[in-house]
Amino acid sequence: IANEKISFLWDTEVIDILGEDKVTGLRVRNVKTGAESDLDATGLFVAIGHDPRSELLAGQIDLDDEGYVQVQHPTTATNQIGVFAAGDVVDHRYRQAITAAGTGCAAALDAERFLADRDHEALSNH
Repeated sequence: IANEKISFLWDTEVIDILGEDKVTGLRVRNVKTGAESDLDATGLFVAIGHDPRSELLAGQIDLDDEGYVQVQHPTTATNQIGVFAAGDVVDHRYRQAITAAGTGCAAALDAERFLADRDHEALSNH
């Protein structure tokens, strides 16, 4: 790595976030040796990996072979009427916070349109 301010801690997990009102450091443990150490830090990003964690949806929403929710592109609609999906549970390509936020916004807009159309249909039938 060209930037000397960046270092990698392989085989290491965060076991505690240090600080009272703000992050001041992290306590980490090497998973191979069990050795613990403290690192100075003013913040952290948490990444949970690339497993879509969609088990609770199985049998209720269509999932692909990898467990990602299938949506009706270009929308965020699922196979269940009125159910929309977004973020890492849908995205097996980019898997980034910014793209998850973008599809979250799209899902909110799709849900809003769905509800507005439903209300319009209800008014038309009366």
